[in-house]
Amino acid sequence: AAQDLALWFLEGPTGAVGGLNYNLDIYEAETAERIKESYLELIDAIVAEPERPVRELAAIGNRERAALEAYNATTTATPEASCLATFLAPAFADHRDRIAARCGDRGVTYGALWARAGAIASALRGRGVAPGDVVGVHVERSIDMLAALLGTTRAGASYLPLDPSFPPERLAFMLADANASVVISDEALPETLGETRGSALRLSEVPEAADGPVHEAEGEDVAYLIYTSGSTGKPKGVRIPHRALLNFLASMAETPGLSREDRLVAVTTLSFDIAELELLLPLSVGAEVVIASKEDVTDGHRLRALLDEATVMQATPATWRLLLEAGWRGRQGFKILCGGEALPEDLAEKLLGCGELWNMYGPTETTIWSSCAKIEPGSGAVTVGRPIANTKIWVVDERDALVPLGATGEILIGGAGVALGYHNRPELDAERFLDDPFGHGGRLYRTGDLGRMRHDMTLQHLGRRDFQVKVRGFRIELGEIEKALADHVGPAVVVTRPGPGGEPRLVAYVVGEALPPAAELRDRLRATLPEYMLPSVFVPIAAIPTTPNGKVDRKALPAPPEARPAARDAVDGAPRTTSEKMVAAVWKDLLEIDRVSRSDNFLDLGGHSLLIMRAVTILEKETGKRVSPRAFVFQNLGQIALEYEQPEPEPEVPSAPEPVAQRLVSRLISAFRRRP
Repeated sequence: AAQDLALWFLEGPTGAVGGLNYNLDIYEAETAERIKESYLELIDAIVAEPERPVRELAAIGNRERAALEAYNATTTATPEASCLATFLAPAFADHRDRIAARCGDRGVTYGALWARAGAIASALRGRGVAPGDVVGVHVERSIDMLAALLGTTRAGASYLPLDPSFPPERLAFMLADANASVVISDEALPETLGETRGSALRLSEVPEAADGPVHEAEGEDVAYLIYTSGSTGKPKGVRIPHRALLNFLASMAETPGLSREDRLVAVTTLSFDIAELELLLPLSVGAEVVIASKEDVTDGHRLRALLDEATVMQATPATWRLLLEAGWRGRQGFKILCGGEALPEDLAEKLLGCGELWNMYGPTETTIWSSCAKIEPGSGAVTVGRPIANTKIWVVDERDALVPLGATGEILIGGAGVALGYHNRPELDAERFLDDPFGHGGRLYRTGDLGRMRHDMTLQHLGRRDFQVKVRGFRIELGEIEKALADHVGPAVVVTRPGPGGEPRLVAYVVGEALPPAAELRDRLRATLPEYMLPSVFVPIAAIPTTPNGKVDRKALPAPPEARPAARDAVDGAPRTTSEKMVAAVWKDLLEIDRVSRSDNFLDLGGHSLLIMRAVTILEKETGKRVSPRAFVFQNLGQIALEYEQPEPEPEVPSAPEPVAQRLVSRLISAFRRRP
């Protein structure tokens, strides 16, 4: 039978004659030519050094090496500013009267936002904050959250993002590990944060505006310290210098591109580093950032409304699916930035009809995104494209030697975006960062990601080589969940498995004959883990399976039961009313389970934000009534069913609108009255 790729030789009177046959449906002529050249160069190397093992000889030929060097020829001028504050200052000066940010009904101009940041910087300096200090930012999503970041950088300090929704124990660890000198908060800090509460700076105590100098930091000083999931059971801090952040912002302004005419909707939690693009990039070019509230982010319909007048949004694939489920269809020219986890081809096809689609890739340790690709219709496999400015990407084997084009290896990233390292983790620095062996100087970061360089010189991401995973865009070390389970429940192994709709979900295998209800297990884990790290399913096992050499054998773990996951005790029995049966039918279909009880909670049965939006949409079509998605987070089936039985409130009769001229006069009078 014909083979897709075949190398052959025939021996004749004058020597051997050979050739390479290839399937035109699979291989391009250029690909076959490169395979042939690589083979001939390998033969030459063997002849030249017959005593060396073949695996030590050059894996790629000169032509391929030249192609990789051209791929990484990204050198361009870096920003002249030394730190984030001086980088942003010109945009704030040039656009004082333009709207810089909005959140809900409130908007703020560039001038007012810079003055608010100046007041926060002055307050921090008054607390003794000096360049090099770390300041925690524990503020709900708001304009003040943005002002707190800017105020910290104006004071010359490093900011530590702290999502108030995270477990207090996790936040307390971050603050203690980072040795934060002050914590900015929009309200009193929880008592569980311990000694750090005494160093809190309440924003309500800070004047609305103040002028003052920008305390410049150096390019190698830390701009922000951000914590990611850690395999040891504790999160690890990554130190990002100003020069890396500025290079990133300058590169993103060019490609995918952002201008002063844009309006970007920010949806990402501050503790996820891609939020830096959403909050800071618009301010660097005079654009407008719209900060979505927590409620907006989890409700596809509310988020859809925010996009009506926006031109750009960055989000994970899960959030884009949430929007599509809510009926969002985009429009020509709308810029879609998708990253945080792999972009599935089916989602890419849907998003291509909604605007200009960009696929983004990069780990926290190389400053947010390190490559991007504009996805075009009919372009085939979804790739992560080419490196951003002043960035180099290599694919290597286990010896850190470059692999041939098309071969799979580990992705290494170097250049201006490489972090200073981990905070107080020298052993981890030595493991994950290495000196560039390819003659370009500097350091490279071992991503732990698998990839291959396609023959069209675009990078394809192929997953992880270890037990770090991405679930709905969040980077998760499975070992951290296993450590929490060991502390609160018992020995366990955590893996990802496809859940309802094919979305990945966390499945915990816990040693024990019988386990408490899933709701109780999650309540125990919430003491140390954020919501996105809580397993959807808990499976009891007699013992953790191991390989002959004693390692955990994850392949031997049984498939999660298809039957209904253990959730709350079915004390209220099966659904009884018409509304309960209607809601139950939708839940069973979406969650792919065979039974539910009136006391079950959607999340406890394995649901997540995307499935919640699907349930809301389906039930709205059946009843004509829309229930808030947050009800599915906090209420059980019986309580949600009651909401569908409540009559719709009578619509309010709007009062006659105030004439435009009268509104203008009223505002002028108010303005004069406020004058000193």
